[in-house]
Amino acid sequence: MQQRLPVVVVGAGVAGLAAARQLVDAGHEVVVLEAASQPGGKLRREPVAGVPVDVGAEAMLNRRPEGVALAEAVGLPVEHPTVASSRIWTRGGLRPLPRSLMGVPLDLDALAASGVLSEAGLARVRTEPSLPPTPVQGDISVGDLVAARFGDEVVDRLVEPLLGGVYAGHARRLSARASVPQLVALAERGSLLEQAAAIPTTYDLPVFAGIPGGMGRLPEALAAGLDLRTDATVRELVRTPDGFALTIGPTIAPERVQASAVLLATPAAPTARLLGEVAPVAAAELAGIEYASMAVVTFAFRAEDAAGLEASGSSGFLVPPVDGRRIKASTFSFAKWGWVRAAGAEQGVVHLRTSLGRHGEETALQATDDELVAWSLSDLEEATGFRAAPVDVHVQRWGGGLPQYAVGHLDRVARVRAALPAGVAVAGAAYDGVGIPAVIASARLAVQRLLADR
Repeated sequence: MQQRLPVVVVGAGVAGLAAARQLVDAGHEVVVLEAASQPGGKLRREPVAGVPVDVGAEAMLNRRPEGVALAEAVGLPVEHPTVASSRIWTRGGLRPLPRSLMGVPLDLDALAASGVLSEAGLARVRTEPSLPPTPVQGDISVGDLVAARFGDEVVDRLVEPLLGGVYAGHARRLSARASVPQLVALAERGSLLEQAAAIPTTYDLPVFAGIPGGMGRLPEALAAGLDLRTDATVRELVRTPDGFALTIGPTIAPERVQASAVLLATPAAPTARLLGEVAPVAAAELAGIEYASMAVVTFAFRAEDAAGLEASGSSGFLVPPVDGRRIKASTFSFAKWGWVRAAGAEQGVVHLRTSLGRHGEETALQATDDELVAWSLSDLEEATGFRAAPVDVHVQRWGGGLPQYAVGHLDRVARVRAALPAGVAVAGAAYDGVGIPAVIASARLAVQRLLADR
């Protein structure tokens, strides 16, 4: 890369900011262009009843090191969730969430005691140890793989709500190799139930970590000191004799930014548009990645009104789509995170949130904010018996927020990267995982590519 021109990073979500920091640390001049009015992407804090809380991602995997290490590198402490248990709202009640790998049951006794499955569904699960290993040629959907070993009921009532929380997608459309690669490896070896003792569980401490004050503090800290321009939508990317040029600003007053190299940390659709001239094959591949839209509704209730919820000992619940509810999950943030409870206590409130929306169900989010709030309150009351008027509410819509890893996704990503010209790299949730550590890892991979092109 030529030193007389900066490296331009397009997109100031956690991928773009992490990449920019790494490039700066490597001695490069870096300019970050962000279309929104603030950095952070899907990591964002907003005040609810006077307390800044996360209205996007609220946690990161602790078992992958990238997220925790980056937080510590910028001086942010981490906090693990409390031991309060998550539940599943299905078959007419709130039931314990049995030990699982992304919904795949790993404890027959706990599964039976939970009441999540019917007797017929349980009988089907009990046959799993007798099945031979499941060879996976190429790729397969998570739902098809799990159904082959455990039956449809496990997919519908356990796998779907867990995948819905991570991808806002559907088990029978999501790639097993891209979404839950360890599941493929285990199934190819034989019975998952027989291998259960050696499998890390989904909800055991310390699987997850958060940041006191909110995950939204991470992009705020990463952005400090960077040459970051917000409200700077990039409309075009072209080659030049010295590298690349990016056009930003309105068509009546365009601005041209010169770059020695470009790192695109934007969602698949805008990335595809920008690559149309410099990498048309990669652009065509990226245009095929679909996204799911969702909404997060955050409530603050008076602490005395929520005493019943506090006494439940639960951190929230998931909802299988087969049950036909409006919400897909609710997180009792005050019970899950010590810092949320402490911050709310200063205002005499507790915070909880609901999420709505899955891939292909965008019409459900065409409702008004008031309707999303009403649906959330109605489902909360039906699930828990809790009924109270909120002190404050915040509705955050994430249009096209989560990429869908369709069957064959890993091959698509490989084709995208192979088709990129020297001096161009891509990073973000569309490639190697939607979680924060995976997104940071994709940023590091993109930086390595650019440095190798020097």
